[in-house]
Amino acid sequence: MNNILKIKLANRVVKPAILCLSMAVIVSGCSKNFLEVPVQGQQPATQIWKTATDAANAVNAIYGNLRSWNNVAFAPICVESVGSDDAAKGSVPSDATFINAYDNFTVTATDGQLDGFWTGQYQNINLCNQVLDNVPNINMDATLKARYLAEAKFVRAYSYFRLVRAFGNIPLILHVPSKPAELNPVQSKPADVYTAIEQDLTDAAGVLPATYGPADIGRATKGAALALHAKVAMYQKKWSDVKTYTDQIIASGTYSLFPSPYQLFRIPNENNVESIFEIQCNYVAGNDGLSNSQYSQVQGNRDANAGWGFNVPTQNLVNEFEPGDPRLNATIMFAGTTTPDGDVVPLPQAGAPSMYNMKSYVPFALALVDNQGADQNVRVIRYAEVLLMNAEANNELGNTAAALASLEKVRARARTQSANPAVDLPPVVTTDQATLRNAIWHERRVELAMEFDRYFDVIRQGRAATVFGPLGWKAGKNEVWPIPQNQIDISGGVLVQNPGY
Repeated sequence: MNNILKIKLANRVVKPAILCLSMAVIVSGCSKNFLEVPVQGQQPATQIWKTATDAANAVNAIYGNLRSWNNVAFAPICVESVGSDDAAKGSVPSDATFINAYDNFTVTATDGQLDGFWTGQYQNINLCNQVLDNVPNINMDATLKARYLAEAKFVRAYSYFRLVRAFGNIPLILHVPSKPAELNPVQSKPADVYTAIEQDLTDAAGVLPATYGPADIGRATKGAALALHAKVAMYQKKWSDVKTYTDQIIASGTYSLFPSPYQLFRIPNENNVESIFEIQCNYVAGNDGLSNSQYSQVQGNRDANAGWGFNVPTQNLVNEFEPGDPRLNATIMFAGTTTPDGDVVPLPQAGAPSMYNMKSYVPFALALVDNQGADQNVRVIRYAEVLLMNAEANNELGNTAAALASLEKVRARARTQSANPAVDLPPVVTTDQATLRNAIWHERRVELAMEFDRYFDVIRQGRAATVFGPLGWKAGKNEVWPIPQNQIDISGGVLVQNPGY
């Protein structure tokens, strides 16, 4: 297929790469399948996978797909955000009413956002598998080849992590299908998927560099592989592993906390010292379908003509912030206020939200000319989360002093930005494990709010029935979403639906 892809690296745009990839196997008669990537044009497979340039273009395609609609827009909003108590559908009541089914847990297997999320992740995986299957045979610099393979393994692990926590039992596809029997794989148990994820991340961390030069900023690093591995281990309660990986990141000295929680998410500060992995986005006029992310567009303030107004904060989230916590205004845009960038936030029109996600905010004047925020990168992993994972692991292992120290670093950053740092956000001093656990969970909620983390965080903590139960969440069912019915139909019934759906 021919794709024009651009990756913004270090706030600059590298030269467009013309990507020509061909499916090793095309399933006859299946226009929608998690093994396919939409074809816009096709070049014979014999003309690719020959040179280092082919390898570079193929790896760039992996990064380019990460900012696609199914990876950053409606599908992840539904699957990873609005089910939580932090976020609601937004927009006006009559707009995209299907999202309400995720908010009240009435979604069925036929909803298109499930299929979109599934398809988006398997598209990523397919692109990674093509690199991993074909690049080893290219005669090129061995060090660069190894790095490309490690980058593909990192992204494959990232996509499988998103899939396994969303759906549970999923097909585990580690190669491009080459035999008829491989075209319709059965589901693997979550434990097997997690094992594959961890192997990919171990391999990646052993090869990826700690940093890159200016032309390659935004690519997966050793720190990104370690941080994602820590998060994967946290979901499995492998606390010693979480501590090991986060300790390595902290000891490396590569990352630090950016001073301002608000400025951390602004376009001029992308890829800053706190960033461990960001999806690189850049507005290209007239190229909406290939280069422009809609992450900010779908969440932007609709009354300011800066977006569509979906995935908005809840009052429940507002109430979670402690008095004087500057992260409240760094996280939530309130109608009738003025942003630090000088935008007067309009009062809502009838039925529109009065609060928006400030972390996806792009100044209104810029949003009017860049496809409503297409320049905004998507922050995936940052150093504050590493510190909070380290705190949680140390607390679970009985290392109270170390847990308090990591927690305090995150609170101290926020405190220094408050109006009254002598009073606001006092250090947590409890040595009781259960009390400290709740303090760490609170800090995760306010620090990572509106970053597509809260919903699955509460589930892995074992609190979903209590926290989400009043919203309609049911134990024994809603730990995972339904397998998309479209994928079950395509498989001819090989894929099995999750219980309760």
